[in-house]
Amino acid sequence: MKIRLAGIFSIAVMLGLSGCATMSEDECVMSDWRTIGYEDGAMGYSADRIGSHRKACAKHGVAPDFEAYQTGRRDGLRQYCQPARGYSLGTSGGRYTGVCPSDLEPEFVDAFNTGHKLYNLRSQVNSANNQINAREAELEKTQDRIRQVQADLISSETSTEDRVMLLVDMKELSERTGEIEAEIVNLIEDRAVYEQQLAQYEAMIADTSY
Repeated sequence: MKIRLAGIFSIAVMLGLSGCATMSEDECVMSDWRTIGYEDGAMGYSADRIGSHRKACAKHGVAPDFEAYQTGRRDGLRQYCQPARGYSLGTSGGRYTGVCPSDLEPEFVDAFNTGHKLYNLRSQVNSANNQINAREAELEKTQDRIRQVQADLISSETSTEDRVMLLVDMKELSERTGEIEAEIVNLIEDRAVYEQQLAQYEAMIADTSY
């Protein structure tokens, strides 16, 4: 068992190490650093991405061409920093790290903020739905428990002492049932507000060109 666990641990470590490397040995040796920079820029990676490449390639005795990488990354960022990409990043709940050049950033950020607000409004509706579902599931379990307590109360096999405890349980369960039902009503009202806000915002941005 110890040998088997050691083997599993070794594999896990190897997978973890390989997961940290941004480039393989072949990629380091055969790399076109301008192309790598372009691809990183087009993905919106920050400037410190080259540091990860440097660490990965140092193991293979290869150093990045910093100037070529930066030239490629600048070109890639001009592809990345378009309003449509900013909007998509916002609606997916992504984070903007300030990578765009100054001439493209204002429109990119405006589109990102538009998308991010839409993401937040949708998240409010989804969160309300999840909370309602959770309360409804809890209510069902509580009602099942009440039915079981009621059955035990009328059972001839239940002792007087147990009936006293069951009556206490019944009181607590009944109170919790009322609380859950009130919570569900409030959540449904909140969801209606969120859905209205979402619909209004979707109508407001319907004509945007993102």
